[in-house]
Amino acid sequence: MAIEKMALAKAINASLRTAMEDDAKVLVIGEDVGKLGGVFRVTDGLQKDFGEERVIDSPLAESGIVGTAIGLALRGYRPVVEIQFDGFVFPAYDQIVTQLAKMHARALGTVKLPVVIRIPYGGGIGAVEHHSESPEALFAHVAGLKCVSPSTPADAYWMLQQAIHSDDPVIFFEPKRRYWDKGEVSLPDSGFAAGSAIPMPLHEARVAREGTDLTLAAYGPMVKTCLEVAAAAAEEGTSLEVVDLRSMSPIDFDTVQRSVEKTGRLVVVHEAPVFYGSGGEIAARITERCFYHLEAPVLRVGGFHAPYPPARLEEEYLPNLDRVLDAVDRALAY
Repeated sequence: MAIEKMALAKAINASLRTAMEDDAKVLVIGEDVGKLGGVFRVTDGLQKDFGEERVIDSPLAESGIVGTAIGLALRGYRPVVEIQFDGFVFPAYDQIVTQLAKMHARALGTVKLPVVIRIPYGGGIGAVEHHSESPEALFAHVAGLKCVSPSTPADAYWMLQQAIHSDDPVIFFEPKRRYWDKGEVSLPDSGFAAGSAIPMPLHEARVAREGTDLTLAAYGPMVKTCLEVAAAAAEEGTSLEVVDLRSMSPIDFDTVQRSVEKTGRLVVVHEAPVFYGSGGEIAARITERCFYHLEAPVLRVGGFHAPYPPARLEEEYLPNLDRVLDAVDRALAY
């Protein structure tokens, strides 16, 4: 294993390259993923090295892209679909929900659909309308889909490897505002099989920072924010534990439960609107599991129940250090 410091976007590129070198059945398909290398350059250089038959520039038709990927999977391929931006996925929502998520069950397990759908999601980059959504709850609600989101370059590399090797469809949410954040990644010497020491299972949460007074649970782009909150709280003598959920479906409730049994308090943070968001499911489950350990209600911090605002107003919409700290103070006040 070689350790290399790289940006999250580069880690995804390296992971795709490893998967394509390992297995000729792994394909990449999406709008501008080839010659351009994707709008965020995540697939940069892949078409040059693997050819146009494996890195496919598709028409501007998300439903067609996902439908084609489903057909490829039925023929034994492992397609990796790139949706350019979160808000562009909805033309393909019918294909994902009514076909991709259900064909395995419909075929009584005889049909495998190893499709990965990569979706850059979330705000914080000053983009125009339909480019900063957080639609993860819409997909996590659908039985038959797995939904994950890395928060670090190391997780981006390994979680994508695991998603590509999964026989179940995986929605891979990439926090676009973290694409340029750097971190250390342990790269296998010669492919995924050689890297048998996978850091952790795909759907297992990790404790990103130990603490004793309150648990912050988050995923994707909000993990870094919560770590900043924990550092600020520590300066005032408050010890916060940060749990990186990593997976939104399934959710590793056991790790969150162990943390809450230690701290007695929980604040769930995500960019998506709080109303009917994934934080509500986490709050309900942890309240059921930890009723006699909780010293305060489970609180949630997220976006507002309103369409995502214009770029100049997004900092007022997105959860930030002050809003999360306010929730921490309210929880500690009980």
